Amino acid sequence: MDAGVFILIILAFLVIIVFAKTAVVVPQKSEFIVERLGKYSNTLGAGFHILIPFIDRVAYKRSMKEEVLEIPPQVCITRDNVSVSIDGVVYLEVRDSKLSCYGIVDYYQASIQLSQTSLRSAIGKIDLDKTFETRETINHQVITAVDEAALNWGIKVLRYEIKDINPPPGIMAAMELQVKAEREKRAEIARSEGERQARINMAEGQRQQAINVSEGEKQKRVNEAEGRGSEIEIVASATAEGIRRVAEALNGPGGMDAARVRLAEKYIAEFGNLAKQNNTLILPANVADVASLVAQALAVVDGVRGGKAFAHAEHHAEQGAQPAAPKGFGG
Repeated sequence: MDAGVFILIILAFLVIIVFAKTAVVVPQKSEFIVERLGKYSNTLGAGFHILIPFIDRVAYKRSMKEEVLEIPPQVCITRDNVSVSIDGVVYLEVRDSKLSCYGIVDYYQASIQLSQTSLRSAIGKIDLDKTFETRETINHQVITAVDEAALNWGIKVLRYEIKDINPPPGIMAAMELQVKAEREKRAEIARSEGERQARINMAEGQRQQAINVSEGEKQKRVNEAEGRGSEIEIVASATAEGIRRVAEALNGPGGMDAARVRLAEKYIAEFGNLAKQNNTLILPANVADVASLVAQALAVVDGVRGGKAFAHAEHHAEQGAQPAAPKGFGG
């Protein structure tokens, strides 16, 4: 190979090396830390940059994206002296790339260790039963502790989440029995409450039924009483109207003659029915003297009319008037 060609190849190789050392392309959401002769020089953002060969170098590369760190499982002791295995996950983000490089050697390991110690401290303040109920409180305590220390590292802790809480097998069995007993207790309470409500509803139904029956009976009696009263009133009015009309008929022309005929007819009809009603007959002494019996009945009628006339005469006498002789008095 010709010496000139060899030299050209060496020069080209050197040019490539120099270009590789001087030209730097920084990806989006990333920052490169440049050191000049071992000392911090500047921070390169996203884009294309040219460095001084053999003097400047990229010492650190930092991603500015949110990162996720797995927190390994660890044994924590609760306030009631129960050992539980807990693991988690922490979300953090580099806010100052220079501090993340020079403020701490390894912020990943530091965040993991500080999260574990903060978690043990938080778990030691609560009972086992509360660890399942207060996850949000525990997460907040861990975030506060880690974020306070990470300010000097240029790191921002965004979230912390507990993944699993695993008590020992014996504790798990006891907790399952406790949960089962609690569920059975709630079921028994619910069943007793249902039976109690059913008895209350039944008693209320019987009470309302008794009230409705008594109200119906009361209304029935009121209606029957009102019906009987109306019946008595109607019968009394009809009787009074009949008596009034009989009295008017007796005072009218031919009234007494009609009364005599009517009494004679009734006497003969009733006398003819005596033998049909009973085996024992009670006969008056003058059975054949129909005229005398009719006369006696008419005398009673005349007496009634005379009494009415006498009362009418007394009323006129009290007023200072001359009493007039009653019409038809004495027959």
